Amino acid sequence: MPMDGLTLGFAARELNATLAGGRIDRITQPEKDTLILVIRAGNTNHQLLLCASPNNARCHLTQQKFTNPLEPPMFCMLMRKQLLSGRVLSVTQIGGDRVIHIDVDTVNELGDHVRRRLILEVMGRHSNLIVTDENDRIIDAARHVSLDMSRVRQVQPGLPYLPPPGQDKLAPEDVTADALLARLSACGDVPLHKAIASCVSGMSNPAAKELAFRILPTGCDRPEDMADAAARLSDLLHRLPGMADPRVLLDDAGDPADVFAFPYLMHPLESQQPCATVSQALERFFGSRDQADRLSQKSATMVKLLKTHIERCEKKLAQQEEDLTNTARLEEYRLFGELLNANLWQLKKGMTEVTLPNFYDEEGGTVTIPLDIQLTPVQNAQRYFKRYQKARTTREMAAGQKTATLAELDYLESTLLDVGKCVGEAELEEIRAELISTGYIKKGLGRRQQRALPKSKPYHYRSEDGADIYVGKNAAQNERLTQAAKPNETWLHAKDMPGSHVIIKQEGDISDTTLAAAATLAAWYSKGQHSTMVPIDYTLRRHVKKIPGGATGMVTYTNQKTVYMTVTEADVKKITLVEG
Repeated sequence: MPMDGLTLGFAARELNATLAGGRIDRITQPEKDTLILVIRAGNTNHQLLLCASPNNARCHLTQQKFTNPLEPPMFCMLMRKQLLSGRVLSVTQIGGDRVIHIDVDTVNELGDHVRRRLILEVMGRHSNLIVTDENDRIIDAARHVSLDMSRVRQVQPGLPYLPPPGQDKLAPEDVTADALLARLSACGDVPLHKAIASCVSGMSNPAAKELAFRILPTGCDRPEDMADAAARLSDLLHRLPGMADPRVLLDDAGDPADVFAFPYLMHPLESQQPCATVSQALERFFGSRDQADRLSQKSATMVKLLKTHIERCEKKLAQQEEDLTNTARLEEYRLFGELLNANLWQLKKGMTEVTLPNFYDEEGGTVTIPLDIQLTPVQNAQRYFKRYQKARTTREMAAGQKTATLAELDYLESTLLDVGKCVGEAELEEIRAELISTGYIKKGLGRRQQRALPKSKPYHYRSEDGADIYVGKNAAQNERLTQAAKPNETWLHAKDMPGSHVIIKQEGDISDTTLAAAATLAAWYSKGQHSTMVPIDYTLRRHVKKIPGGATGMVTYTNQKTVYMTVTEADVKKITLVEG
């Protein structure tokens, strides 16, 4: 867990040095658990992000742009009333734990200077943002905690603020060698990093392992001389505030795997990317991760709805296939009716069956026809004609319904694929708008209105030859991308399956390298992503036509050629991503 007390302490010291004395000029609340404070300090505007997300709670300065609701939430309005124009007095960490206090000097309705305290508690699913008055009474909180929810600690407006229950641990800044020795010795025969985590406040397991790694001989997990280890650990903890050198740990794919406030010697230094500030390191680690988590949460209902409709379509398709199978005796019913009509003079009521010559058989064969003993010969003939008519109608209806069901299934699977390609809220909202227009989602009157989002952008890649390649992320992007392409630019799409429209922004001849890169992207951003030998059609844009009255992004095309691709994520990462 990167946002432990140790990392939070470095962040708090950095924020205090940057923001103390600054004026709060603006407050927004883009999410229910996130505040953005614009603070003017040192002739510079700083964006302070305070997030109480269960999975990604944190505080740091940010350069990220956020989309705010048209109407600010009540908590945001209250924060503006209590904190706007106030001066930041200090940003402090409490007891080495995952609690930050931001003290603000502001003016109340009577014109008197009062102290307001904004508290961020980084406690996993219990994370919270709380504002208190000068008497430490709760004015409001992002999450209210009632007596029914917790008998230990309630968080409600008007109640006295009580800090999270203490864990009887030593604060890093207050430790002494003697106190550490007593606590570490009391832990018994356990690895040193576990003893450190259990007796020093704010220590995550990775941080405790790093501290133990720094004071133990290589290959040991317990010191031979506990007194010496306690002295060295005490000295290290006191020196830590001056060791700030933030790093982001990268995994084998080059993606952020962890964040450190100082280099962790237990990991290769070449895999740790230096950052100028703790805030930059935290934003590098949390930015895309938090966005992906929130996008996943916001799309969960949409994904569930699409999967439900896909299941219904699959059931309808199975029934329609069964109906078509059941009409296999269609011509047999017509033949029986005609033969009976032609031979009524040979039939009598009460017969169970009759064998008649088949005048359609060139070899002069016969046909045995079952009869209903309760019906007259004429009624038996009419019964087979009725069966024929019913079977023919069923076949015609089932065939038409099957075509419509296949088209609907293709649309739903394509839309579900598009949801998985979303990297921003704008793309998700375009899909939501499309589903509203097609009637799959009802326009919710109570849904929180967001400010108008700019049109989302497709993926922009560049081949080794320098050719620009664009990949649509959803149906709306696909349509815009294809319509905007020039007639002689190359268009690609996975054959006979949902997928992205891909455009090579180059007219005329294109190199095999560029074509292979574009085909790789067309295969990866399709339903056949993890399949082998995915067929990719490519043709000039002028041969691609929108289907009249068809769904957004639905086209037909001609003069295509086909290549077959088997791709992996590693193949896609080799292609330069200019803009995601």
